[in-house]
Amino acid sequence: MATVPDAPHPPDGPHPLDGPVETAAATPAGIFIVFEGGDGVGKSTQSQLLADWITARGREVVLTFEPGDTRIGATLRDLVLNPEWGDVSPRAEALMYAADKAQHIHELVLPALRRGAVVISDRYVDSMLAYQGAGRVLAPERVEQIARWATDDLLPDLTVLLDLDPADGVGGIEEKDRVEGAGADFHVRARLFFLDLAAADPAHYLVLPARTGIAEIAAQIRSRVASLLSAPAGTVSS
Repeated sequence: MATVPDAPHPPDGPHPLDGPVETAAATPAGIFIVFEGGDGVGKSTQSQLLADWITARGREVVLTFEPGDTRIGATLRDLVLNPEWGDVSPRAEALMYAADKAQHIHELVLPALRRGAVVISDRYVDSMLAYQGAGRVLAPERVEQIARWATDDLLPDLTVLLDLDPADGVGGIEEKDRVEGAGADFHVRARLFFLDLAAADPAHYLVLPARTGIAEIAAQIRSRVASLLSAPAGTVSS
């Protein structure tokens, strides 16, 4: 079951950004799986392969992505990725990514989880922490505070991190968007932050070398996800 807090506020008091907003605390037995990693690592390919495999096992699957998989999100995606917008403040960029996530959770992810579906998302909060936090050199704790508030602290049951040297991933993309074109140092910082996040919580991460064969990667992901699918409702995450 998707990992959500028992209460919408941390134990040391109300969240400083909180107000009368929807809470994810009542989310039932859906499963939330996220694919993370740099650009060009194969997240979309592996997301689709996993979705097909789970669908064949008789489960409803919602395959989605960030930013941009809602009507509002599509506009925000253009604002953060289209180079034609010119010089965008890193803080403005972070806030637009947070807005995309808030709408994505509200409109698509939470309704699917409440139906008991398996939600597979290409990118989620870790991308914001790695790119807008480490990449843009904003205070990671402030970026996380905004991201967690925007998503109401909804955590994935599993994050699959496909790891690759940026020179071999985003470096091979010819026509880059704003983030892809942010420079080698930016992408190295993001990669290292992804790895730090995974190392800090190995129970909820699967880290795989992205240049392993597609079929081999898919098999390792299926092996890890099988235990989530077979777990009784309410016992997937701790």
